[in-house]
Amino acid sequence: MLLEIRDLMGTPGGPFNLTLETGECLVISGPSGIGKSLLLRMIADLDENTGTVLLNGVLRESMPAPAWRRQVMYVAAESGWWAETVREHLQPGDEAAALAPRLGLRAELLDAPVVQLSTGERQRMALLRAVLRKPAILLLDEPTSALDQASTLVVETLLRELAAAGTGIVLVSHNEQQAARIATRRAQMTQGALSAQMSQGALSAQTTQGALRDTEICE
Repeated sequence: MLLEIRDLMGTPGGPFNLTLETGECLVISGPSGIGKSLLLRMIADLDENTGTVLLNGVLRESMPAPAWRRQVMYVAAESGWWAETVREHLQPGDEAAALAPRLGLRAELLDAPVVQLSTGERQRMALLRAVLRKPAILLLDEPTSALDQASTLVVETLLRELAAAGTGIVLVSHNEQQAARIATRRAQMTQGALSAQMSQGALSAQTTQGALRDTEICE
């Protein structure tokens, strides 16, 4: 098991329980303000929380906080930038120039002042910055909320490639079509709780059965 969470509690409620296998993409949906972002931040240990969280069977408490956050990396919908240019946020000798086009970004934007980037470009650069660290798990909060459809599909392609290579992904999205495209499992967040985490195949079958029942009733 790549990630195991038991009885996690904090500001958005709980207890939350979830698991994530290597290469899985779990999409969490739910109403705005219900606490989805806070849940991701608790998993990353950025906000106060209690409970048991394990990465590859290793307790979070046994790892220094910076080491945990490098392996279980949270990417906000609008990430923070503390230096003037994108390049200053990256490690020397990394693969940024090769990765940028895979996110639909021109390589020259790596040397641009952050303030000159559009919201969508900053959003993709934040994802690029995280991917370059090669975390075991990406916690993505609405990673395509500022993107058009073409750029969204480009990002989703990269996420599928990362998952195929073994990265675990927990992604918050309001986009039902996106969830259907990218999720291997899905969960719905309600007040202080997560629904059963269903595989995309099981969810599709449930939806189909519901549609068939509705058709029978109409007939």
